[in-house]
Amino acid sequence: MPELPEVQTIVRDLNKSILGLKIEDVWSDAFKIIKKPKKFPDFKKGLIGKKIEKVERRAKNILFRLSGGKTLLVHQKMTGHFLYGEWKMIGEKWTPKERGPLDDPMNRFIHLIFFLNNKKQLALSDLRKFAKIEFWDTKELESSKGFNLIGPEPLDKKFTFDKFVDIFKNKKGKIKQVLMDQSVIAGIGNIYSDEILWRAKIHPLKPVKDLTKKELKEIYFFIIDVLKKGVKLRGESFSDFRDLVGEKGNFDIERRVYKRENEPCPVCGDKIKRIKVGGRSAHFCPACQKL
Repeated sequence: MPELPEVQTIVRDLNKSILGLKIEDVWSDAFKIIKKPKKFPDFKKGLIGKKIEKVERRAKNILFRLSGGKTLLVHQKMTGHFLYGEWKMIGEKWTPKERGPLDDPMNRFIHLIFFLNNKKQLALSDLRKFAKIEFWDTKELESSKGFNLIGPEPLDKKFTFDKFVDIFKNKKGKIKQVLMDQSVIAGIGNIYSDEILWRAKIHPLKPVKDLTKKELKEIYFFIIDVLKKGVKLRGESFSDFRDLVGEKGNFDIERRVYKRENEPCPVCGDKIKRIKVGGRSAHFCPACQKL
């Protein structure tokens, strides 16, 4: 699933590519990903003619700020990623008009296209078709319960160590689960929680209430350090994530434990292990991250 660095990569690229453009048409063959409004004709009618004024990120959500006080919210979920270019329909499949990164096999699952007034398209490739698309009145979205339950942004200047400690005060559960809880901190998922905890030398099953102030400082430092590296390296693409032009991110050079079960720990050489935490996988070094 795209996490903060992957979503931020897409948002930055979108702000460089599509601002000021108008949506002329919308196509989809996966109506179930459109959650609001429920009927595709209503969704399409609402979007046609809207100008894209700004693109923002909130947690793992992409927010297209549109003219007329509207916002298109997109959560790419497990396998979704936006692509920008030109496609043509060949048979029953959308095919890039030009050879290049858009030909990557991970970019062929096109299920939503916005046709823009510069004759290019913004497409959503989504292998599993789990993405969530919602068209909102902006004021309604920002006052909605779900939107306001999202936790603070870890790369915001206001996210100080004191605020971090205050957030974790009285929190229950294992540190791995709490880090991925979007109501606690926004944008961290399976990949980056594993990488943060390995660097901080904290076992993923350690209860939050048992963390010392020194351990909290380590976690806080590596949340910011790892996420900044993820953004700088344009995300992790060992699986299906690709950037706006279809290219892979480069965070793989920093990936130490996630999806490295039975490989040697880069520090001590012990084998990386994988366990289940709240139904999700956690990868860690049993020697470096003692419980």
